[in-house]
Amino acid sequence: MQTIRRIRTSTSDSTEETGRDPGRDLLPLLGGAATVVAVVGAVLALADVESPLRAPFTLFFLLAAPAMAVAAALRGLEPFGRLLVSVAAAVAVNMLVAQGMLALHQWSTTGGIVAVTAISTLTLLLASVRRTRGRTAGRRDS
Repeated sequence: MQTIRRIRTSTSDSTEETGRDPGRDLLPLLGGAATVVAVVGAVLALADVESPLRAPFTLFFLLAAPAMAVAAALRGLEPFGRLLVSVAAAVAVNMLVAQGMLALHQWSTTGGIVAVTAISTLTLLLASVRRTRGRTAGRRDS
């Protein structure tokens, strides 16, 4: 009797052995790149550096920071719904900060960036505390 073996390519071996799609490794890389761009935008705006990248990177920060904080808080939604709600919430946070600063006659670019950063950080911390409490309560019950 003869045994017939299949010849497999190296890419199919790695995909079948690990059970992972090679494209899934791209998502954390894009997330890290987005974080770097957002942080650079905030630093450029806060340091008042004259650069052609200042405006687009700062705009990206002003949209991405609140959006990521809200997306982290809405883990239970489907991905498209979470994306839609988080972008809408980011626009709302930016508009509320701008409206509040204009109403108080305290408009400044630095103040707006600091306010959006503070709101985003607070939202992210509250979401992480809520998630941690849910885990501890689940462990105590079982």
